[in-house]
Amino acid sequence: MPLIFRRVRDNRAVTLKIDIDDSAPPYEQVRARISEQARSGALPVGYRLPTVRGLAESLGLAANTVAKAYRALEADGVIETRGRNGTFVAAAGSAADRELASAAQAYVERARRLGLGEDVALAAVRDALRAAYGE
Repeated sequence: MPLIFRRVRDNRAVTLKIDIDDSAPPYEQVRARISEQARSGALPVGYRLPTVRGLAESLGLAANTVAKAYRALEADGVIETRGRNGTFVAAAGSAADRELASAAQAYVERARRLGLGEDVALAAVRDALRAAYGE
């Protein structure tokens, strides 16, 4: 089910496609596609996204499915809701950087409380990164 957002930057159309045969749930597909397009710049900072109901209708999904994706995107700092003014692509880089730094700080504090040394804590992070990124 492709949805073409109105033309952005350089008069290019941006497409959001949901595959019902994909093993990922529809809300996760919506979240991932919008996140990818926001981070790549295909959806520029300040771009106004469709309403939850509008996007749900366009994609043939339940409004709650799109609302769940929007909540996850907002929690990730990818989008921001400005009340009745709508939902917009946020300056995700800085929000993501802040969240990552905060998570790293919390991890370091937890590792120290557990009495783990820097080498052990760093090795655990490397293992987790390899597992997550398949390296």
